Amino acid sequence: MRAARLIKMVLLLQSRPSMTAAELARELEVSERTVTRDAQALSEAGVPVYADRGRAGGYRLIGGYRTRLTGLARGEAEALFLSGVPGALREMGLEDAASAARLKVSAALLPSLSDASRTAAQRFHLDAPGWFTEPKSPELLPAVAEAVWDDRQVTARYRGREREVERDLEPYGLVLKAGVWYVCARVVRGGSFRVYRIDRFTAVEARADRFVRDEEFDLPGFWAERAEQFARSILRAEVVVRLSGDGVRRLPYAVDPAAAREALAAAGSPDEDGRLTVTLPVESEQVAHSQLAGLGPEVEVLAPESLRARFAEDASRLSRLYGT
Repeated sequence: MRAARLIKMVLLLQSRPSMTAAELARELEVSERTVTRDAQALSEAGVPVYADRGRAGGYRLIGGYRTRLTGLARGEAEALFLSGVPGALREMGLEDAASAARLKVSAALLPSLSDASRTAAQRFHLDAPGWFTEPKSPELLPAVAEAVWDDRQVTARYRGREREVERDLEPYGLVLKAGVWYVCARVVRGGSFRVYRIDRFTAVEARADRFVRDEEFDLPGFWAERAEQFARSILRAEVVVRLSGDGVRRLPYAVDPAAAREALAAAGSPDEDGRLTVTLPVESEQVAHSQLAGLGPEVEVLAPESLRARFAEDASRLSRLYGT
């Protein structure tokens, strides 16, 4: 366990100019005291780890030291081949580069690990798009991806809700969500970060200017925050429903899961028939109608009256279709 941690510490210091004890402790999931002991152990073993003292100090490797620790365990080799997503790489125009990289890694592996790429492919496959959708790669995705990798500003034309707009953007990162590609970018004039669907770009032109990345920007964290904000922003209406026990269990699968959980947690106690009255945020009455219809007789709409009338009409039509 400690040997693996020492190797990771060397690789971390090799990849950065220097790191503080707190940063290393966070990456290695140990205390700063343990970092100090590990640095001392590496130094005694001949690895030139140097400690800079003071508030701005930290640890660094001196003399251009590069580790020759190139061995991979089978699990590590298989995980490495799993790290690529073939479909996404192909759509971004990186398939050839990824293929060349895999060949180089394969050639460097020990003979006993030469089948790692095959065994990984046999055990895991990622199919990103949702069911019953026809995946389509945005035509301008390769151009956006190239700008992301090159830290290059772009001028993009984008179809908005009412009209087409033009923006100068600093594209920070790409996200593939349920088969749809998005770019997280900072607007050059204004400085705010926004999310754009790439299939709504009508033109993308790379500019000569490169931008300096904000090192504090965290793509996964930014996406998670914006995705939650979006999910909440579209829930602009409310409906009141009465659910059976089975309806309570099935509600999170019929509507937005987070909204369902919060609504159920805020509800009171079931009535004498075991049915629970819930006030549920929804996108619109029309969307609520299509979502709640899947619960059948396990849900009764109480309000608004217009939505209750829709379900009453549904029930009447079903009765005429199937008889008494």
